Amino acid sequence: MQKLINRDSIDAKYKWRLTDLVASDDDWEDLYSQISTRMQELIGYQGKLADESSLLECLDLESDLSKKFGRLIAYATMHYHTDESNTKYQAMTDRVERLAVKFGEITSFITPELTKFSTTRLSDIASKSEFVAYAPYLKKIIKDKRHILSEKEEKILSKVGSFSGGFENIFSMIDNVDIKWDKVKTPEGDMDMSHGRYSYFLQSPDRKVRKRAFTSMFGAYKDIINTISAVYSGSVKKDVFYAEARGYKSAMAKALSREDINPKVYTNLLSSIHGALKTLHSYVAYRKKALGYDKLHMYDMYVPICEGADIKLEYEDACDLVKKALGVMGEDYISVINTALTDGWVDVYENKGKRSGAYSWGVYGVHPYVLFNYTKTTHDVFTIAHELGHAMHSYYSSHAQPYACHDYEIFVAEIASTVNEVLLIKYLLASTEDKKLKKYLLSYFLDMFRTTIFRQTMFSEFEKFSHEKVEQGQPLTWEVMSDEYHRLNRQYYGKSVVSDDLIRYEWARIPHFYSAFYVYKYATGMICAVTIADRIFRGEEGALEKYKEFLSIGGSKTPLETLAVAGLDLVSTKEVFKTAMKVFEDTLIQLKSLDD
Repeated sequence: MQKLINRDSIDAKYKWRLTDLVASDDDWEDLYSQISTRMQELIGYQGKLADESSLLECLDLESDLSKKFGRLIAYATMHYHTDESNTKYQAMTDRVERLAVKFGEITSFITPELTKFSTTRLSDIASKSEFVAYAPYLKKIIKDKRHILSEKEEKILSKVGSFSGGFENIFSMIDNVDIKWDKVKTPEGDMDMSHGRYSYFLQSPDRKVRKRAFTSMFGAYKDIINTISAVYSGSVKKDVFYAEARGYKSAMAKALSREDINPKVYTNLLSSIHGALKTLHSYVAYRKKALGYDKLHMYDMYVPICEGADIKLEYEDACDLVKKALGVMGEDYISVINTALTDGWVDVYENKGKRSGAYSWGVYGVHPYVLFNYTKTTHDVFTIAHELGHAMHSYYSSHAQPYACHDYEIFVAEIASTVNEVLLIKYLLASTEDKKLKKYLLSYFLDMFRTTIFRQTMFSEFEKFSHEKVEQGQPLTWEVMSDEYHRLNRQYYGKSVVSDDLIRYEWARIPHFYSAFYVYKYATGMICAVTIADRIFRGEEGALEKYKEFLSIGGSKTPLETLAVAGLDLVSTKEVFKTAMKVFEDTLIQLKSLDD
């Protein structure tokens, strides 16, 4: 394995240009001081927001300082991420994070003060042209008003929150510090187990290694299942308590309300995926046949069924491939991507101390930044497309919206990135005659469906079950949860795979369950992305224009209103779900046809 190089050995053209954010460390200090001083001015508006001119001044000042905070945080943090051994930028990051906490404390009076306004008054303010940038914020206050309690009750809930919000932290300590896994015996010797290595082990061509890793992983959760179930049960009870205290019909309704998501989206997702399970079962049966096993086990679900078709490209060639694949997006889209790749937006290669993985970071008034750790693998080629999708979403929304409503909700956050990935897959399939590569790409696409849509929907169904149990006053024991999870696993994956007994404990290792009703967004996001990409690739009239308008909306509309602009309706019809599942079915048919 090649040794990591020092950052100063990397050509500047492969490094992002953080001076676009702030010219120097000294200028960063000046900006830090400016924000520290000016945010004290906000205190003077407390109790005066009934005067509309004061309200507008307050909101404008808060917005301006938040925008500058974005540059301050990005400069320090992204410097730190390029070398996490650099204590200078680590300290700067810590300082700005502490300043952000103080800023939040100072501005904490704004929403409660506005909540005291009548609905009529808030609606009137939101309709005025000078408040157009703040209309989404004001409308959200109107929506939430009926769930705001008396001042005395709010104080009680605040105090309850000081000890009821620790379940995620408790789980994290158990999951990342206290849990003990057995070592995994491999041909290279005994290896320690970890969350990161588990994925590596499950893709091993050695089936014994996969089985040992599976046994090590879930055996450890089985050993502490009483503790984990007590923690998760407490977290669910907390969710139900807050929903009931604030007058929501259910914990799900409260969670979905934050982004104005109609609960019908959730039920449409579950019913649509149930209707497509027959196709998933067919794919699992194909996987079993392709691997040549008499019995397929859960630890065989991640090993590649097509070997030797990796796309190994130099970075520039990978970028050219991605741009060709995204050519259907039009010259304006590709022009921005060219700028991103050549004008200091992207940090490309790994170096000593650099943060692992990849991300995109939008900075309003500057441009998005993208971090890669590029190697010549298929995964990293797709990562280029994925992160550029995020960057383009940030670029379009920042250029079309004022700061106060430029940021989009999590519900739609993964759509643009996945659209790019799907367009790359479709382009590669259409432009190659290599049968092995086609099979690899088709199986890669099918596994995206399996892990991002079907598996996350199964998780979503488990969350619904666990919260409804508590809402019905029934005990949420580890036996109840494990039995239900095992039932769901058999239902989703079918009879072609052995639903090994240890898989019943998989629910105990899912950290997202402590952010209730979050994982369904991965499934709906990919479903929307597959539908959009399919329409664009087929050249459906108006599809591209609608999508670009979708990218430009930011947070000026609710997520469902934003999707409607792209021509997607997840509430009154299941058409979007059906389109995505048809793509899944057609992809499987195409894969099977290559065996003829």
